[in-house]
Amino acid sequence: MAAEQRRTSSQMPALLGGYRPLAGVPDEMMDVDGRVKPVWRRFVDHFASFDAEEIAQRFARGDEYLRDAGVFFRQYGHAESLERDWPLSHVPVLIHENEWRELAAGLVQRADLLESVVTDLYGPQRLILDGHLPAALVAASPEWLRPLVGVRPDHFLHFVAFEIGRGPDGRWWVLGDRTQAPSGAGFALENRVATARTFSDFYADEKVHRLAGFFRAFRDALDGLADGKTGHAAILTPGPLNETYYEHAYIARYLGMMLLEGEDLVVENGRVMVRTIAGPRPVSVLWRRLDSSWVDPLELDDASTLGTAGLVEAVRRGNLAIVNGLGSGILETRALLAFLPRICEVLRGEQLAIPNIATWWCGDPGARDHVLANARNMTIGPALSTRPSLEAGDDDAGAGWFRSRNDASLEWRLVTNGALLVGQEAIRLSTTPTYAGRQLKPRPATLRVFLARTRDGWQVMPGGYARIGHSDDPSALAMQRGGSVADVWVVSDRPVETDTLLPARNATYVRPDLGVLPSRAADNLYWLGRYVERAEGTMRLLRAWHMRLAEAARADTPLLTDLRFYLDCLGIDPEQRIPEAVQTTLRSAIASAGRVRDRFSIDGWAALNDLAKTARRMSTTVGEGADEAHAMGVLLRKISGFSGLVHENMYRFNGWRFLTIGRSLERAVSMASLLAHFADEEAPAGALDLAVEVGDSLMSHRRRYAITTTRETVVDLLALDTMNPRSIIYHFAELGEQIGLLPMSDRNGARSPLARAVLQLHSGLAVKTPEELSTEYFIDCGKELAHLSDLLSDAYLR
Repeated sequence: MAAEQRRTSSQMPALLGGYRPLAGVPDEMMDVDGRVKPVWRRFVDHFASFDAEEIAQRFARGDEYLRDAGVFFRQYGHAESLERDWPLSHVPVLIHENEWRELAAGLVQRADLLESVVTDLYGPQRLILDGHLPAALVAASPEWLRPLVGVRPDHFLHFVAFEIGRGPDGRWWVLGDRTQAPSGAGFALENRVATARTFSDFYADEKVHRLAGFFRAFRDALDGLADGKTGHAAILTPGPLNETYYEHAYIARYLGMMLLEGEDLVVENGRVMVRTIAGPRPVSVLWRRLDSSWVDPLELDDASTLGTAGLVEAVRRGNLAIVNGLGSGILETRALLAFLPRICEVLRGEQLAIPNIATWWCGDPGARDHVLANARNMTIGPALSTRPSLEAGDDDAGAGWFRSRNDASLEWRLVTNGALLVGQEAIRLSTTPTYAGRQLKPRPATLRVFLARTRDGWQVMPGGYARIGHSDDPSALAMQRGGSVADVWVVSDRPVETDTLLPARNATYVRPDLGVLPSRAADNLYWLGRYVERAEGTMRLLRAWHMRLAEAARADTPLLTDLRFYLDCLGIDPEQRIPEAVQTTLRSAIASAGRVRDRFSIDGWAALNDLAKTARRMSTTVGEGADEAHAMGVLLRKISGFSGLVHENMYRFNGWRFLTIGRSLERAVSMASLLAHFADEEAPAGALDLAVEVGDSLMSHRRRYAITTTRETVVDLLALDTMNPRSIIYHFAELGEQIGLLPMSDRNGARSPLARAVLQLHSGLAVKTPEELSTEYFIDCGKELAHLSDLLSDAYLR
């Protein structure tokens, strides 16, 4: 301990030597006299005990967790959106629980105020009638949804977030309200895990409030809304292309909820049903993660392909609770900040405990004159924007966002378009430490704080999600513009409760049911199985090609000519380095897996991505012949590792069954095609050996048949051997077993058309001998398997 203290004191000057908060800007770690604040002292002492190498190792440990977990954000502004590594700033933001308690009370007050405002706007509209809100401002907002007028849910707001920053006076200010579909709560969890691993020895002993209790309380509240009698709670996502889709999948997995897309739902007689493999099942609560206007193309935005027709009517009838209520995005309107202080006094008889950033709506002549007179100290932007001004950046620039000091036509704009503009006080945010260049350096920061409505009222997440600028410019906070994120620790002087999502120990244990499998999820798992198996078959064919090319040193031998013809029929060019057919199939597999991220293991996702990255990297380095044959061997080992990981470790529920069905059907199709071509009577010499090799059955053939390959031995092994996991009949049996366990496969003792078709295929092959299996049989077998896939789709996937 003494040695650590000596090392800490010797390294402290180096760590803090370059830490110089800007004049007039408060800092989270240092007070005005340049001393480390009490809440930070233990952490700074601990951090200073590491040398640069150990800090790098610790940060790498946190980053490794984020990579392995697949945490990413989607960056736009390119020809296509790109998945970027999660930009974690490893040094957390520390706040004492006493200060946090005051902050939480003020935000609860604001959440109640916003609930009152939105209830009034879609109800009696007294705020407009009494002149506290301009009717024109509300009516002009695209977030104002007229079909929701008169719809009165129990509450509009259930899960909200507030962007807050500490101003020059040291007080916290609200910069923006997030009431539409607040994101970041799942990322806050991942930030916590990564940061706790970075400082594992310190975090385990430090009195930092945990986050799990917040999520458990909100999950219980959602379950309470659903009531279990008329439906279940689920999360509604816009899909994998959304920038926060990872979070949607993570939260669904964490809370044990279904993750649904609009196409999963259908409205029947005013009730919302999810399409599952067992038929429609009721859903009564949707935690939506997409904007209100996209939810229902029938009554809201008719261009939406993300929602479900009829959801508004289901809400209107009281059959569906949507969290947050449709239309609540109106509360995010930037101009509304100008009116909330007065509205709070009118509705609650008190002032805002936490003021919002000073805002003037330029549709009011007096406010417009004030903005014009004080323009140099303001940021001026779109009144109807739903983004806080410090996040504005490129999106608002297209809508006319500008800093007044750079715009010569300011007066003209204010006069002609004042109702569409707001002026906001330009503030400098407080700074918080980040680690760069082997030192801690101050950077501007904002916090996103989350509140959830629970059975006991609003509960504030004890921590949150900090966004850190990459420079002194406070407008460079967004990740799209190079900013980073950090965990927020609420530190206590007393031991804190270690909370989890698990029920109390004295509660009666009831094994939960497996839930329902949406048809879309089943479809993607089925095709994931097919794509992975197809990729493996292609790799085996290419390895066989390049091994023989290396041996013959020429491509015009009869066997290679025949194999080249077969590959051409499959759309595979063996002369390409890692042919595009392999990479396209792997991309399709990743796309299918990406749409079921909530049902797919982290290890499986990492293994699949690693396989695709290896193939892309090899496409620029390998040469033909032996080099590419070796490369295919590497890829085959990786894809076998993925298949083993998924099929050995995945829980045997219906999702696994569809994955297995896809794998077996594709393998049977591939083997039938292989035998139809290479076991044909006119196939060139060596074709039978090639079929056994591509069928991964060389050792089995040597053990079973003490002779060289003949058509009979090859057909017997690859088509009729029930113990060979590569044979057609083996997979007919597998298909029959898994399909027989699916819902509706047997009704009142009668097999479904799909189950009958599988049985017919299986029994028809089981009574054959090798001599009876002609080339025409294998061609017809492929056609029957294609029909089987259609029957499966008709029964469960469409």
